[in-house]
Amino acid sequence: MTTENPKQFVFTATCSAKSSIVASVTSFLSERGCYLSELSQFDDPITKRFFMRTVGYIESGGYTFGDLSQEFQEVAKQFDMDWTLEPAAKPCKVLLMVSKFDHCLADLLYRLHKGEINMEITAIVSNHLDLRPMAEREGIRFIYLPVTKENKPEQEKALMNVVEETGTELVVLARYMQILSNDLCQKLAGRAINIHHSFLPGFKGGKPYHQAHERGVKLIGATAHYVTSDLDEGPIIEQSVQSVDHTFSPEELVAVGRNTETVALAKAVKLHTESRTFLYGNKTVIFR
Repeated sequence: MTTENPKQFVFTATCSAKSSIVASVTSFLSERGCYLSELSQFDDPITKRFFMRTVGYIESGGYTFGDLSQEFQEVAKQFDMDWTLEPAAKPCKVLLMVSKFDHCLADLLYRLHKGEINMEITAIVSNHLDLRPMAEREGIRFIYLPVTKENKPEQEKALMNVVEETGTELVVLARYMQILSNDLCQKLAGRAINIHHSFLPGFKGGKPYHQAHERGVKLIGATAHYVTSDLDEGPIIEQSVQSVDHTFSPEELVAVGRNTETVALAKAVKLHTESRTFLYGNKTVIFR
């Protein structure tokens, strides 16, 4: 999605499925001088829930984003609608959390520099000092929050202080090797993304790629999902898989795993920052 036009916006909405939702939204925007260049919608026949995302820009008239948001409230009330209208050029404020592995962090930084993901990194938080030099080279604030069983509540409070202080909109666990408490998961609900390896069958515990090698897996992969109190079981945003065979050593599986993890996480972050993801229960609706 291009964001060169300062008058371009992204509108999202979800509500109970009813007649005339699309007509009401598009008529409202077009009557106020807006040109709609992209429109996606999904009506879930099982949950009776409606989802919509549209991209457009203010083509004529004197309306501002604030004007549109203010006046649309009357339409939203008719459908009891959860909605957003944001400037497309506005970068999403993202806080990255890491431990010792650098591949997901390096990949996200590369995509940021290439303009692939419209985000502003507010800080890099880690429970180790290994990746501090990488953050400092980029001129990004690095915050060291070592975690022990005793100080975990205190450090999670410090993390939330950073989130609030920086206006962070999304927290990305880019191979952050600590389990978040149930309380923190609830505070970050819908605005925290994690990446983890996923195999068929699943391998838990230490050295999952070595376990996979011992079982002779034929597919390895990774899953990016929203963080919930159910460990690695949050609503799925993106998954990446790759075929392997008996010739792959454990070290080669680890290398392939790094690739699948970076691809899945980057796609998930991009989808979220472009307002293409909708959370509903334990599932997501994704407009690509």
